[in-house]
Amino acid sequence: MDRWIAAVHGAELRRADEPVAVDLGYGAAPWTAVELLQRLRTVAPRARVVGVEIEPARVAAALPYERDGLVFRHGGFEVPLARRPQLIRAANVLRQYDEDQVAAVWERLCARLAPADGHARGGPRGGLLVEGTCDEIGRRHVWVALGPEGPRTVTFATRLGSLHRPSDLAERLPKALIHRNVPGEPVHAFLRDFDRAWAAAAPYASYGARQRWIRAVRDLTADWPVTDGPGRWRQGEVTVEWGALAPRR
Repeated sequence: MDRWIAAVHGAELRRADEPVAVDLGYGAAPWTAVELLQRLRTVAPRARVVGVEIEPARVAAALPYERDGLVFRHGGFEVPLARRPQLIRAANVLRQYDEDQVAAVWERLCARLAPADGHARGGPRGGLLVEGTCDEIGRRHVWVALGPEGPRTVTFATRLGSLHRPSDLAERLPKALIHRNVPGEPVHAFLRDFDRAWAAAAPYASYGARQRWIRAVRDLTADWPVTDGPGRWRQGEVTVEWGALAPRR
C-alpha cells in the first residue's frame, strides 16, 4: 500500500508546501507509521506523518518513537489535526464496522482531506484517502482510493509467489465490498473473470508468477476499466475504476 501511495500520489505530496499524511488506527505498535514516513520521504522529502489512535495507551507507548517528521496523537475519524492532510491511510480499520456504516465514515474522512488544487496537472485532485484490508504480514491487500469527491479506484495487490489464484484476494476485500462477493454483484464477476484469465495465462507460469499475472491482467483490460499499466502490474497490483466494482443497491 505504501509503495502504491508513493507511486500514484507522490507528485501531489511534493507539490504541497507542508505535506501531511495520517496513519489512522496504526494499532498496538507504531511500525506502520514509521514505515510510512520512510516510504513517503523517498518521493516527498518534506512529508510529515501523524499516527492517530483511538486508544490512549497506544499513543503513550508510541511517543518514544517520535522523531523529525513523525508524531502521534489521540483521536479517531475526526482526524485531530490543525490542517487538512494530503493523505489519510486507514488499513484494517473498518473491518469491525457494519457495511452500512462505511459510507458515513468515508464521507467524514474525505471531508478532512486537503481540497483540490485548481492548478494541479490534469485537473483538481485534492487529498487521498486509502482504506483497505490486508493479511497479517501484508502479502494480500485490497484497498479503495478516495478523494474529496468520493471513491475513485479499487486496487488488488499481492505477493505473487504466495498466490494460488486471484480470487484468494476476496478474503481481504474492504468492508464496502467483502459482503458483495456473491453472484450478481460486480466484484464477484470481476474476481470470476480474473480467475479465468489467470487460468488461461497458465502457460506463462514457466516464466514466473509475475509474467502470468501481467498476462492475466492484460486480458482483463478487454472487459474491465483497469486504470494502471504494466509498471504497476509487475508489482503484483491491478487497479480498477470504483464505478465498475461498486455494490449494486
